Order: sequence, then structure tokens, then C-alpha cells
Amino acid sequence: MKTELMAITAQSVSELAAKPAADLMALSRKVRAELDRIKSLMTFIEGAIDYKYSDDVVKLRTESGKENGVVHLQDAGVKVSADLPKRVSWDQKQLKAIAEKIAAQGGDPTEYLDVTYKVAERKYTAWPESIRKAFEPARTLKTGKPVYKLSDAEESQG
Repeated sequence: MKTELMAITAQSVSELAAKPAADLMALSRKVRAELDRIKSLMTFIEGAIDYKYSDDVVKLRTESGKENGVVHLQDAGVKVSADLPKRVSWDQKQLKAIAEKIAAQGGDPTEYLDVTYKVAERKYTAWPESIRKAFEPARTLKTGKPVYKLSDAEESQG
């Protein structure tokens, strides 16, 4: 990272917070631009690594009968680990039908399925008060980390 940006960490948070809003906005923009540049560079390097090893990895996966997960190979004393994560998705309508069939046959669907109930917040807030009250005991509101965006006041008005 550029030394100008690294110098930021030599300051305390309170010293940095004491700077004018325009300075904080400029620093934030510089860091975001540097982050975008680094992400782009990493994507480029990862593309080169994939280009270099993809044929060998496919061959290794085929030979080992391993469609996903991690495989390893060696190249001039460097261990190359290639991970192809498994991402499974389940058709919710079909699972619901299967759960109903299990229940109709006297079985317990929870022996086979993890059932999760969700309520879309947009729907919840649109409901009449009487319905919302019935759901309130089951609802917990948690907040995430605060996010701030600094921009020129003129940009915000457009």
C-alpha cells in the first residue's frame, strides 16, 4: 500500500477523527481506490494461477474421482492447493412436499430436514397491527455494524 495511506495508522483514531470531514472523505476515497486496485490485481494474479494449473487440477480431479474439495500438486517445490467448494442448494417446494409426505405417513420430517421459518421484514411491517402483535414475541431485532459514506454535499443534492 502507498506510504501516504500507511501513515494514517500512525495516528490515533481520535487524531484522525479530529480532521475535517473533507479530509476524511478524501482519505476514504483514496483507500477505496487502492482497495479496488489491489482487488483487481489479485483477480488478475488468480486468473494467471488458474490458467497455469487448471489442466493439471482437472486431470488430478479426474484421476482421483474427486469432483470438488481440495486437491494438491507440486510445482518446483511449491505446493499448489486447488479448492473447488461444494455449494448445494435444495428446491424448497420439493422439500416441503417431501416433508408433508413424511408427516402424512406418520413420520417426523425433522428427523430428515432442518426446518427454518422466516418472515420478510418488508411483509412484517406491512401487516396490520393485530397480526404483527402475534409475531412480536418471536421477533428479535439485531443491528449490524454502522456504515458511513462521506460525499460532497453538492453530489448528494443531484
